[in-house]
Order: sequence, then C-alpha cells, then structure tokens
Amino acid sequence: MSNIIGIRREDKSVWEKRVPLVPHDVEKLIRKHGVSFVVQPALNRAYPDGEYASIGTKINEDLSGSSIVVGVKEFPCDFIWQGGTYVFFSHTIKGQRPNIPMLKRLVEMGCTLIDYELVKDADGRRLIFFGHYAGRAGMIDTLWALGRRLDFLGFKTPFLRIKQAYKYLSMGRAKDALRELAHELNKGKLPQELRPMIFGIAGYGNVSKGAQVILDILEPTEVDPLELDRISPHTNANGIYKVVFKEEHIVVPRDPESLFELQDYYRSPQKYRSVFERYTPHLTVLMNCNYWDEKYPRLLTKDSVHRLFSGNVNNKLQIIGDISCDIEGGIECTTHCTQPDNPVYVYDVDTDSVMPGWEGNGPCILAVDNLPAEFPWESSMYFSGVLKNYIPALSRADFDSSFEALRLPNEIKNAIILYKGKFTPDFKYMESYLG
Repeated sequence: MSNIIGIRREDKSVWEKRVPLVPHDVEKLIRKHGVSFVVQPALNRAYPDGEYASIGTKINEDLSGSSIVVGVKEFPCDFIWQGGTYVFFSHTIKGQRPNIPMLKRLVEMGCTLIDYELVKDADGRRLIFFGHYAGRAGMIDTLWALGRRLDFLGFKTPFLRIKQAYKYLSMGRAKDALRELAHELNKGKLPQELRPMIFGIAGYGNVSKGAQVILDILEPTEVDPLELDRISPHTNANGIYKVVFKEEHIVVPRDPESLFELQDYYRSPQKYRSVFERYTPHLTVLMNCNYWDEKYPRLLTKDSVHRLFSGNVNNKLQIIGDISCDIEGGIECTTHCTQPDNPVYVYDVDTDSVMPGWEGNGPCILAVDNLPAEFPWESSMYFSGVLKNYIPALSRADFDSSFEALRLPNEIKNAIILYKGKFTPDFKYMESYLG
C-alpha cells in the first residue's frame, strides 16, 4: 500500500511560516520513493505554493483524502477527522492544559498521533527537532533585549546595535552583525560598571548548543560554575564570560550524606533540592535551555527572584532568556508566552505582576514560544532534512493493522502517543489528563 502524505499549513500564529518538509526534499521523495503528496495552500508560508506545484505536488485546501498529515505546531480541533493519522508537535505529554481539548478530540475521533518530540535514538536523544534554531534565535533576541534593558539603566552599549532575530534576512546576516558587536566589545566598549558580564546557560542539549553558537561569536571566556565568585572584571579585554550549568551544579541531594548521581536524580528528583540561587547574583543574563517537568525542582522560584531584587545593590541579573518557555515552570515568573513583535516583559517584584517591555524592578524575561519561526527558511530546511528520512516508511506503513503488527522504524513507533484513539503502552499515564 502507499499512503498519501498531506502537508498542513501553519495557522496557529501569523508569525508561523515554517514547513515540516521543504519542496527540495518533497521532490526527492516523489522521484526516488514514489511518495504522493497533497499540500494545503498558504499565503504566509516560507516556501510558497508555487514551489510545491512546480514539482508536481497537488495543492488542495481539503486534506481529508490524505492517509497521513504532517505539520509543525498543534492542530485545531475542527481540523481533526475520524481515524486520521497526524504527525506534529502536540505538546501534550506533560498534560499541557491548552492542548487537552485537542488531545480529547484525537481520542474521540479514533486518531493516531505521532509526536516529533518523542522521536529518539536508542540512547534517548531526540532526532527531529528545531532546538538548534530555538537556541540561536533566542540568544539573538536576548542580546537585543539586553541592549535595551541596559539603556533603561543608563548604559549605552554596543548591544544596542543588535536587532531582533526575525529582522535579519538570514542567519548569515545575523552572524555578521554579531561579529561587528564582538569587534566593538574587543575594543573595550563595555562599561567597567558592567564587567564581568556573565552569561549563564542552563542545559547542554540541542537548544543550549544553538544558543552557544551565537554567544561564542562574542568570544566569551568560559568558566566553571564554581569559579563565578573568583572572576576578575579585568581578566579579558571584552568583559564577556560564559558558564554552562549541568544538573550537578543546579541540585544537590537533600541527604547531606549522599552524593549527586545523574540517573538517580532522573529517577527520584524528590530526593534533591535546587541550589541554583547561589549562582544568580553573579549572572547578567540567564538562558534557560533546560527541559522541565513539575517533578523537578525549579531553576528560579518567584521567592528567589524576590530575594535577588529586593534591596540587593550587588544584583547583576537583568535578562532571562527562557527558551524552554514552560509557563510557571523552571522559571516560575515566566507567566505567559510572547510573540516576536512583543517578545519581553518584566516580572515586577514589588507588585508580583508583569508588564511588557524592559523597564521595571525585576528581571526582563524573553518568552517567545516559537523562536525557530524567526528563521523559517533555514530552520525548515534543517528539520525537513531529518524528517524526510522517515517519510518512505510512513508512506508504506499499514495503519489498519494492530499496533503490535505495525511496521515502522523503532524511532517512529516509539513516538506514537495514540493509535486508533487508544494510548499506546508508554503513554497510558496520559489517560489521567483527560479528566
């Protein structure tokens, strides 16, 4: 059998121009594997309809004739039909409340749901992701916000030259601007009062790697977390430092007689407590690139932020680039997600409220939840380059068979949350989310 693959347009946000499969890869799949595609028309897509039509792909508003529909962001409930098979980022595995109605609809309609977030290799590493571009765009936007925050505090710095990520025509243009910034910083243009300027990065996965690619253009001096209180403001010419935090730096066992052990922390996080507050007074910028679940300690609680900003003249923390963007999650004062045209707000410790922009007594928080969309062409090309490898198997799969008999690569089969409306064994726990 041969399944027809439908490519859904993205309509969750006017900023969303990404595609799961770019025309170049679709053409290869048609010619080499005989895969059939139907593409839903879109006015805002990074790769316009004409590019798909020119390679012989059918353009049709109605995708109900497709055996499988692939997309990027969550699907609206009214798009989901009986018995459909859907592949996208569902953002449901932690019981995310905004997406529970969609999850219920998928169950009621007897659908199959495959989630990119769960496509992993034998060692548990994610294989299909936008994380590198989330990190890159998030760091660029954070540097943009830093310039304006420091300007509010009375410091004119070279960071004011940086634009938001979506205003650069390409990643190459953005990197050129960052190299100019690095040149200015290397000439000693960072005020002495702001030195040392320390960028803390929580996490070391794909998002963190993307953020570090951008930050490294500024030629920071990397330091160990345990060295933060020993950094001299005159150690290097540009005054920029980078520190990467791993789990062993962020938490310690509650039992003072125990030692930190990574797998034990993953299995039993309740046995550990956060000590991240010991580092925050040294940081100018915190990039949160960590995966978080409610069973884990928070990176920053509201209480710790209050302590940091309440009468502490030595506090340096100005910007939190919350790329993970879990609402009231790892960063408790991340109260809501933002969009690229209004990307930051200040958590005001005096009023326990937030206000848009970068002015106020509290950290300025970047909380854009679709950062890769700021580089839609390049991020889509990267994503498609991986996803295309699994499309032939999906196009041949018999989704009328039992789950046990379904033949798919393990990486894809293990990413099936729902099969014909039933939770697969690894995701039975999600039944409790349906109420």
